[in-house]
Amino acid sequence: MRPILSAVLLALTLTACSHKQEISGPERHYTLTGKVIAIDTAHQTATIDAAAIPDFMEAMTMDYPIRSRDEFNRLHVGDKIKGTVNVSATGEQYNLSGIQTQNAGR
Repeated sequence: MRPILSAVLLALTLTACSHKQEISGPERHYTLTGKVIAIDTAHQTATIDAAAIPDFMEAMTMDYPIRSRDEFNRLHVGDKIKGTVNVSATGEQYNLSGIQTQNAGR
């Protein structure tokens, strides 16, 4: 009986330790402007050469998951865009929404 109890306690301890502490809070939103460099249809992402976003990040080129399939389908390489970067409270997840094409690159 004692080995079974020890195994159960060990399993419960490991389970409790493996849960990430959730950070609650509102999603943060930042305005992004940039140019579409590449599109990945399989992952619904676009590589954007983005201008600096004050109080968030420097200018850089990176992949952004696009929240809306309709917005994703309207993007083309070369498009100049403006949109909203949505960042989770933990900062671990982000996506792009509210995309407006400033100057089509087609």
